[in-house]
Amino acid sequence: MFGLFKKKSEKEKLQEQYEKLLKEAHTLSTSNRKMSDQKAFEAEEIMKKLEKLEKLV
Repeated sequence: MFGLFKKKSEKEKLQEQYEKLLKEAHTLSTSNRKMSDQKAFEAEEIMKKLEKLEKLV
């Protein structure tokens, strides 16, 4: 309850975005392969940003 108003760090935001994109890619993989690949690519770009953040810290 005390963390209710805590702002998320950039890393946490990127991790959530990455997980969301992977979930979407998985869902789309059965119906639209092209969109699934696009979501997977976007997720990979987010992962690269996360890795850059970790190197800076």
